[in-house]
Amino acid sequence: MSTGPAGVVAGRLSFLDRFLTVWILVAMAAGLGLGRLVPGLGDALAKVTVTGVSLPIALGLLVMMYPVLAKVRYDRLGTVTRDRRLLIPSLVLNWVVGPALMFALAWIFLPDLPEYRTGLIIVGLARCIAMVIIWNDLARGDREAAAVLVALNSVFQVVAFGLLGWFYLSLLPGRLGLEQAALDVSVWEIARSVLIFLGIPLVAGFLTRRLGERAKGRTWYETRLIPRIGPFALYGLLFTIVVLFALQGEAVTSKPFDVVRIAVPLLVYFVLMWAGSMAVGRAVGLDHPKATTLAFTAAGNNFELAIAVAIATFGATSGQALAGVVGPLVEVPVLIGLVHVALAARRFFPRPAPTAGPAASPESSAHV
Repeated sequence: MSTGPAGVVAGRLSFLDRFLTVWILVAMAAGLGLGRLVPGLGDALAKVTVTGVSLPIALGLLVMMYPVLAKVRYDRLGTVTRDRRLLIPSLVLNWVVGPALMFALAWIFLPDLPEYRTGLIIVGLARCIAMVIIWNDLARGDREAAAVLVALNSVFQVVAFGLLGWFYLSLLPGRLGLEQAALDVSVWEIARSVLIFLGIPLVAGFLTRRLGERAKGRTWYETRLIPRIGPFALYGLLFTIVVLFALQGEAVTSKPFDVVRIAVPLLVYFVLMWAGSMAVGRAVGLDHPKATTLAFTAAGNNFELAIAVAIATFGATSGQALAGVVGPLVEVPVLIGLVHVALAARRFFPRPAPTAGPAASPESSAHV
């Protein structure tokens, strides 16, 4: 039996958590199989949408995010918002480094495929506000820091997405003498996506904790209620993955070479962003939970928004939309792999001083 950090943590996980990678791979395969074998399934799933995203996916995301946001200790958010070592690197990594890196990789790997290239650039502009909460929680990141950084990304997303889209898809290519399709998306479309996919589960999670602690106290809330609702985060995740892959099963399996071409720069992007952000966190003196949160919030992308924008601007059957769909196909297995790397990386960070009280440790309450 492993005695390293990852092995110790794994021993505390439930059966569902311990084999999460297996369940995700099964969900991916099931989705691809359903999308390929059941005629018209993708069209049926895509008929009803919320902000351009299939209703089943939207429901899955809401179910996925609610339990994690219900675990956040909202009375501790003030200490996070005052931590400049965390906030400033996060803003720079998300809104300067991330879009620039994806722009460069898209042109390096896909110079002859303008539709796919545009789709990748859109993915790079959409910073993560959903699944990153799951990856952060599984990797024992700081929940309160994740809540703050996700909220910060949401605000900047509303303000900066359209501006960055104009810069990377119109101004910069023109200045460099490159041909690139422009992006036309309204601030309201982005704000609506943020309000639905972050606002609803955030309010629900806050009210659940507030009312639950007021009625029965924090000990009951974290030892009795959280273990009951926690597993629904993974149920929502697996359901979302099945539906997402089913929606594009035929397109993905019918164009395997194109998918590989799109996947390579995405793979490079996720690994570079995650590893670089983790190194930045270590360099500026963050502890392991906060460095982990910094890494996952910088490496993840808001595929819901990217796919919705690509479909609304270029059409559901466009190369841009396919590139958006390939994003989570690569992101899901890569980031679940990086969860294990993050757990193993705890040995490279100073150990936190022990704190009195059973509720002080982030691992004392039931996990996802």
